[in-house]
Amino acid sequence: MGHRDAPGGSALGEFLRSRRAALDPHQAGLADDGRLRRVPGLRREELAQLAHVSVDYVVRLEQGRTRRVSRPVLYALADALQLAPDERDYLLTVADVAPATAARQPGRPEAGPRLRQLLDTMPDVPAMVLNRRMDVLAWNRGAAALLTDFGALSPAERNLIRLTFLDDAFRALYADWSRAARECVAVLRMEAGRAPRDPSLSALVGELSVHDADFRAWWADHRVRGPRQLAKTYRHPVAGPLTLDVQQFSVDTHPDQQLIAYTAEPGSPSHEALRLLLQ
Repeated sequence: MGHRDAPGGSALGEFLRSRRAALDPHQAGLADDGRLRRVPGLRREELAQLAHVSVDYVVRLEQGRTRRVSRPVLYALADALQLAPDERDYLLTVADVAPATAARQPGRPEAGPRLRQLLDTMPDVPAMVLNRRMDVLAWNRGAAALLTDFGALSPAERNLIRLTFLDDAFRALYADWSRAARECVAVLRMEAGRAPRDPSLSALVGELSVHDADFRAWWADHRVRGPRQLAKTYRHPVAGPLTLDVQQFSVDTHPDQQLIAYTAEPGSPSHEALRLLLQ
């Protein structure tokens, strides 16, 4: 599906190649040696030089012939490639060196009754519960009014990234669809590294890869991102333009699940529009 998807390669090798190709040699502090560069980014020997490892070792890593790597070597590679924090976590995960966070257990197919009760007590806040694949496990009336009538969809269709790419009406909600969709892919890629044997996640990536060229290209780009608070702007057919903060909370009793809430800045036009929509 992409995190174990290249013949003769691995998620670790693919990720190293993609980040090496994305790093400008001048940004890495390398002087121009006058040689013609046939490919973008760093050469393997340059990465080896910056990380203080052998070129052969870099080759073996990128070809998937060496997967378990010590933390000091991974840190050196991360420094050489100037990886962001989320990318560092992903590197540790796919190299079989787990980051210092609690391990995630296989997800349950539904949200617990107390979570559902919590959603129902939030009438002024659109909210829902997702798992690592972005399946919508539970939602309140506000989330349905803001995004889509999840109850009218089959369980297989209740997936935010699937809706983002394959549902025209859902896609039209985003004022900047490309940005939102790329963020979805980056989060999904991070989760794929954490759950490489999740058949449902693999099936989702396969379906989206077949049906959407943008997803295929962005999945192959190997950009990763963990969940975080962010702002999204929607073009709602009833409420009009809405800029909302998307806040994500972990669920201690279900490490595979997250509570997502959509809020607007008090007193803003978006806050008033959201209030009217929820009424």
